Amino acid sequence: MQTLELIHRSQAGDSRATDRLVEENTGLIWAVAKRFFGRGVEPDDLFQLGSIGFLKAVSGFDEGFGTQFSTYAVPKIAGEIRRFLRDDGAVKVSRTLKERAGRIARAREALVRQLGREPALSELAEVLDLEPEEIAEAENASAAVESIQRPGGESGLTLEELLPSSRQEEALVERIALTQALAQLPDRDRRVIVLRYFHGLTQERIAGLLGVSQVQVSRIEKKALTRLRELL
Repeated sequence: MQTLELIHRSQAGDSRATDRLVEENTGLIWAVAKRFFGRGVEPDDLFQLGSIGFLKAVSGFDEGFGTQFSTYAVPKIAGEIRRFLRDDGAVKVSRTLKERAGRIARAREALVRQLGREPALSELAEVLDLEPEEIAEAENASAAVESIQRPGGESGLTLEELLPSSRQEEALVERIALTQALAQLPDRDRRVIVLRYFHGLTQERIAGLLGVSQVQVSRIEKKALTRLRELL
């Protein structure tokens, strides 16, 4: 039986057709679910979430969309998983990191009052008896993640503008592609992009965290954005 026929029967209330569609598309659901491994949710739970998204795709699919069913289903599957991760806060920051970030914030404020300027990373590290890497990890983990639509960089570019999609459903797929592209950047380049665009830090603040000059951060940012464009 063809997929379209099964979809029509499922939409008419045929539960056996629905079950068969899920069985025949298990590989597709797993393929999308695997993109979200390592985010604090068990693989089987991700598959179940993906299955819910798949069933929503079956229910809402219309041949008039002019797309293949799988093309329509992928962002529905990913969207259901992404919605859970966002709403449930599955990517959690450990209590230790939260407490450390609080100490860092208090120490930074005290040093600003004492010195009359933003403290250097080395000064923070000495006061807190922490390694610079520990400070960067805590601040990075505890910072509030903002939308990729937030302008950043010298030209006000948003990460979303790197995505060529014009349709909401396609944009969901391309956001997954953006995550995969970021993973291919060198560690320092990726950290600069994440801190700059997702956490809203200034180049000067990033320079302090990484122990480099602001000019170097600017160069790293430009190079990383160029590489992202190539990957996307």
